[in-house]
Amino acid sequence: MSEPLTLNIGLCGFGTVGQGVWKHLSANLAELESRLGVKLNLARAAVRDPKKVRGVKIPARKLTADPLAIANDPSIHIVCELMGGTTLARQVTLAALRHGKVVVSANKALICEHGPEIIAAAQKHGGHFFFEASVAGGIPIIKALREGLVANRFPRIYGILNGTCNYILTQMEEHDAPYAPVLAEAKRLGYAEADESLDVDGWDTAHKAAVLAWLAHGVWVKPGQMIVEGISRITPDDFKNAATLGFGIKLLAVITRDLARNELSVRVHPTLLPASNVIANVSGVFNAISVTGDVVGTTLYSGRGAGQDATASAVISDIADAAALLKHGKGGHLLGEASAPARGGCRLAPPESIRCRYYLRLTVKDQPGVLARVASVMARQKVSIASVIQSPAATPGAASLVLTTHQSNERAMRDTLKLLGRLGAVLEAPLLIRSGDFD
Repeated sequence: MSEPLTLNIGLCGFGTVGQGVWKHLSANLAELESRLGVKLNLARAAVRDPKKVRGVKIPARKLTADPLAIANDPSIHIVCELMGGTTLARQVTLAALRHGKVVVSANKALICEHGPEIIAAAQKHGGHFFFEASVAGGIPIIKALREGLVANRFPRIYGILNGTCNYILTQMEEHDAPYAPVLAEAKRLGYAEADESLDVDGWDTAHKAAVLAWLAHGVWVKPGQMIVEGISRITPDDFKNAATLGFGIKLLAVITRDLARNELSVRVHPTLLPASNVIANVSGVFNAISVTGDVVGTTLYSGRGAGQDATASAVISDIADAAALLKHGKGGHLLGEASAPARGGCRLAPPESIRCRYYLRLTVKDQPGVLARVASVMARQKVSIASVIQSPAATPGAASLVLTTHQSNERAMRDTLKLLGRLGAVLEAPLLIRSGDFD
């Protein structure tokens, strides 16, 4: 009986996720090797400071300060890029792929910014690129799209992809608390970074949405081509107003494709969801994704979207896939490397094709005739008002005016906001929240 194939694994980056991968892979090594029929050797790890004391112990002989040394090491079969960032991570990823290695990555920003280049390098040099951990942590959404749902086209994918924002919004809603102190508490608990902007301004979610859009539709959509709005202007009053209307508020990625027109829309923004919607009830740091396929219908995925254990689970899943690929020579199709034209390439939807209902909050002078002037502006843009909620504002002499609309479109609402901002009676920039008309 021949000896099982030995696969050497190198980790580039040994922070929270890297240590989680090393810890869990070491703990479950025998069982995983038995299931895969290979030997897995945690050969090397690249760290910034080899002398730093870490929670996960690793022999000093296995440490290096040079991640490129791992990428270029001919004895390493699987390179796990867990550093973050897009500069050195790109160099390491491309170097490994040029040697025909398998690269496992958790880096959504890298994929969003350099995806076409990475996939091209994998194809050219016979390497392979796996990235389950880049979106939604431990939720196997990438495997679902590229394997389990391969028979489908996807009219709609939407969901919560950022646990930090979901935690903040949950706390604001449950405790009737303003944004700033909730953000401060999220930082204290380690749910938010010292610089929170990547999360709360929607860019982290946009990177993940770009990955999902490519997997589902074969089109690379840059964040600059999306509608991207964050949560910092949401107030406790918005939650109260939403509840009055029968809604909750979540920061969602929304990827829609009009199959008849072949138009694709990718957007990230706070969204009103009916209280009965399952995703509206996903709280705390959890993620949830709804995927509608033209064959299967709607499927739902929920779980921890970040953290050491959830992300390590996804990385180890990709390592297992890589091991199967290297042992059996199968699985290249799982990378979804078809070009956009081969997958029925679609174009980005113009603003007038992106339609939904809207929630519009205005802080206005508390005086007669203001509502009529606002309604006149909206009527000129053919935006129909469905309901009005008026209440005193925190500023003396001001009122809060909340209007919901019947279905309209992004172009009409952009023009409406521009004109409303010019009214002397409007005291602050209007707040717009889109309605999730998904049912």
